[in-house]
Amino acid sequence: MNRNGIGQAVRRVEDQRFLTGRARYVDDIHLPHMLHGAVVMSPHAHARIKSINTTAAMKSPGVHLILTGADAKKENLGGIPPLFMPEDMGGPKGYRTFRPLLEPEKARYVGDRIAFVVADTPEQARIAAELVEVDYEPLPAGVNVAKAAQDGAPKVWDDNPAANLAFPLMMGNKEATDKAFAAAKHIASVKLYNNRITANAMEPRACLGDYQNDAFTLYTSSQNPHGVRGILCGAVFKMPEIKLRVISPDVGGGFGMKGDIYPEDGLVLWASKKLGRPVKWVATRTESMLGDNHG
Repeated sequence: MNRNGIGQAVRRVEDQRFLTGRARYVDDIHLPHMLHGAVVMSPHAHARIKSINTTAAMKSPGVHLILTGADAKKENLGGIPPLFMPEDMGGPKGYRTFRPLLEPEKARYVGDRIAFVVADTPEQARIAAELVEVDYEPLPAGVNVAKAAQDGAPKVWDDNPAANLAFPLMMGNKEATDKAFAAAKHIASVKLYNNRITANAMEPRACLGDYQNDAFTLYTSSQNPHGVRGILCGAVFKMPEIKLRVISPDVGGGFGMKGDIYPEDGLVLWASKKLGRPVKWVATRTESMLGDNHG
């Protein structure tokens, strides 16, 4: 094998700065006049949002802005689509969701984003976020996957004609499989339960949005910066991709969890444009547990 050919191991070049504490993560980036964001998350797995009162939160020290789902709706912001649907590759058609940056009417899981608070410091933003008053009407929730697929189960998306089914997908030869089972002398049935898990990366998700000269820069701890740019431009803000530069510095642990796009990526950009100042958000460990994609 050629020493410089296909299959040759790629030499690691990043170890020295990691081992000597010189890595540069999103939270290490500080821009002039930067503000900080905090997210109000739903404590309910399923609930109707009857009203949101931000009066007390806006009077909290250091607060500059509070955004809600009603604001996103008013400004005609789009939502985050699935990264993949079988129909995109010639497969069966499914139910395509568009997850808003902030939910205007209904929380669909514990940790769903309801409001975004921007203040001078992270502590001020989090204190103000606790003062946002959300009047919820709790609804029945689906907490068992098998039961959620049954008729009459609480629907996550009200207009999904297939109840809680995202899409039908079959693999293999059904006829041959049925014949094999019919001819089998013995059939063993096993029910398996897989625990819910979260990646729990040592460096939590973080993003920093900066709007200048009619263009955005997003620093984000993402394993998929091109996907982030494509979805934010194409589906959320509906603008040309040349208007957004996405920079992923040192990401830290990801385990696939940081390969998706999250509402906070759009929220920091939106807030930066409204305030004319950079806005950073860094997840707390609790927010990571609630808001990161689970497996």
